[in-house]
Amino acid sequence: MAMAMSDSGATRLRRQLESGGFEARLYVKQLSQQSDGDRDLQEHRQRIQALAEETAQNLKRNVYQNYRQFIETAREISYLESEMYQLSHLLTEQKSSLESIPLTLLPAAAAAGAAAASGGEEGGGGAGGRDHLRGQAGFFPTPGGASRDSSGPGEEGKQRTLTTLLEKVEGCRHLLETPGQYLVYNGDLVEYEADHMAQLQRVHGFLMNDCLLVATWLPQRRGMYRYNALYPLDGLAVVNVKDNPPMKDMFKLLMFPESRIFQAENAKIKREWLEVLEETKRALSEKRRREQEEAATPRAPPQVTSKASNPFEDEEEEEPAVPEVEEEKVDLSMEWIQELPEDLDVCIAQRDFEGAVDLLDKLNHYLEDKPSPPPVKELRAKVDERVRQLTEVLVFELSPDRSLRGGPKATRRAVSQLIRLGQCTKACELFLRNRAAAVHTAIRQLRIEGATLLYIHKLCHVFFTSLLETAREFEMDFAGTDSGCYSAFVVWARSAMGMFVDAFSKQVFDSKESLSTAAECVKVAKEHCQQLGDIGLDLTFIIHALLVKDIQGALHSYKEIIIEATKHRNSEEMWRRMNLMTPEALGKLKEEMKSCGVRNFEQYTGDDCWVNLSYTVVAFTKQTMGFLEEALKLYFPELHMVLLESLVEIILVAVQHVDYSLRCEQDPEKKAFIRQNASFLYETVLPVVEKRFEEGVGKPAKQLQDLRNASRLIRVNPESTTSVV
Repeated sequence: MAMAMSDSGATRLRRQLESGGFEARLYVKQLSQQSDGDRDLQEHRQRIQALAEETAQNLKRNVYQNYRQFIETAREISYLESEMYQLSHLLTEQKSSLESIPLTLLPAAAAAGAAAASGGEEGGGGAGGRDHLRGQAGFFPTPGGASRDSSGPGEEGKQRTLTTLLEKVEGCRHLLETPGQYLVYNGDLVEYEADHMAQLQRVHGFLMNDCLLVATWLPQRRGMYRYNALYPLDGLAVVNVKDNPPMKDMFKLLMFPESRIFQAENAKIKREWLEVLEETKRALSEKRRREQEEAATPRAPPQVTSKASNPFEDEEEEEPAVPEVEEEKVDLSMEWIQELPEDLDVCIAQRDFEGAVDLLDKLNHYLEDKPSPPPVKELRAKVDERVRQLTEVLVFELSPDRSLRGGPKATRRAVSQLIRLGQCTKACELFLRNRAAAVHTAIRQLRIEGATLLYIHKLCHVFFTSLLETAREFEMDFAGTDSGCYSAFVVWARSAMGMFVDAFSKQVFDSKESLSTAAECVKVAKEHCQQLGDIGLDLTFIIHALLVKDIQGALHSYKEIIIEATKHRNSEEMWRRMNLMTPEALGKLKEEMKSCGVRNFEQYTGDDCWVNLSYTVVAFTKQTMGFLEEALKLYFPELHMVLLESLVEIILVAVQHVDYSLRCEQDPEKKAFIRQNASFLYETVLPVVEKRFEEGVGKPAKQLQDLRNASRLIRVNPESTTSVV
């Protein structure tokens, strides 16, 4: 009675939920008002949950039933379509024959037709005799490279035929492990694209008694093929494709969730393919039915034959017979195992990757430490085919052709399931390839507008943020896996850094930006690169190695500019004091020299707005210190000698000019002014350069010390004509 009330309550609940005017908010409100307490709500929740599970099971059962009905309907349509084609062909032949006979010969033609009919009846089955002989032929070739194994040879002969043919197919040796498998039919086909009917490739089909193998043709190796796909016959539907010239002699194979279209060489071979496929599927279904009936029938215990009753027993063999150990049986009758292949198909179709992998883990756990009799091998073969399909779907999910939005987290689902399937290396490769495409796309989408420094800020933000997110996601996804994956990530990071440096150098160095702009851009890139140290990833040495050539070129180019400017000023040198005209200009020059590190510039200023130094020496000081400051922003150890040699070359231009002017000038007053400029250059500028270089680099420069010590020649013997250099 309670059960009946429960069923009626569930029926009322189902009708209420299925009604067109159902409103969830109003239903919950009424339910909370009518319930007596928490227990009542919990019971109602359990009833709704049970109803949801029952609905899901019914939906699943309907999906399977509709799929089977679709296959059966497609098969019936194929039969009807082929019969209609044959009928249409016969009517067309009859019509053409009648039209070709003149009206005057109709009576004679009718008489000849009657005689032929009577002769056919007396002949009694000549065509049938030919068909009978053909059926006894065993293995015979058909046109277009097709051949059929009827039933002539025994099991060993069939196995030898299968082995001989499949030796021509690369990558299918595992097929020979299935006992009782033999070749039924094979032939050349041409595959077409299902949507646009474009020709794809030449293939060769091998129809076995339980599956269909498709192999692609190898043009460089005559008579050899490569394994392409394997389809079990119990999940395969064959559909005839109506001829639509020039597309004719085609048939379609339906394998949930995909389909393929093949073209035979002519109508006869197409008809043979359709017939033999249906016959083989029917024979396989009958065989499976008989096996299930035999498995359900209990077997009688074997009769033990006594040793005395065996007259052929060898009297000399006195060793006791070893009892034959029966092979342990594996129970595969459980419902979830029987429905496992179909459940995997549904999970793959619904993109429920986690559910599919959970089912595979459950099966592997159940079959662990169990023997592998033929039923288990057959189940394994079906499951392995689904695993291959699942892997292909997951690989497609990670392909760069898919949408790259969502960042690295969007790949976590597919990567985690590939790792659970034991495809850790493939998951790592596809994940990094996906992220490389995402980084490349993000860099290409940056608009080059405005100042170079603004673009570099955007570029560094996009690239290093993507790199940081990729590293964190990689560490999360591949934690606990093979350490080789981390090596692959380091290699990928170096490759990605190369992509970044290409875009960076093209905008900063190829466009001939000033050294100060280049220095600021490199400084920004270094600061962003150092942020990767938060996750233990140091790529600073990589960015140094990739930028060293461009920075060397920039330093060399700017050094040449300073040298040419200095030489130009030296050629126009008159050795006169500077007159800045206004106190504001003098104050500005003092601030500039102070920023350059010259603290005692006050002693070189005179009355009013005069400066007791040459314009050439003052300009050289500002330009040299500016070059040094910008170069130190670009500095790293690989650039030490390049920077030092550039400084020495620049300073030598000014030193040689002062030395030459001091030796050649005859006017005592100008000579004293030149000596004052030389003193400023050697005793003030060079020590400041040496000190700033040591602060920026971290170690003194012996070349600069030697250059400053050479000034003693001038102070000791200013009248000497010996060159400083």
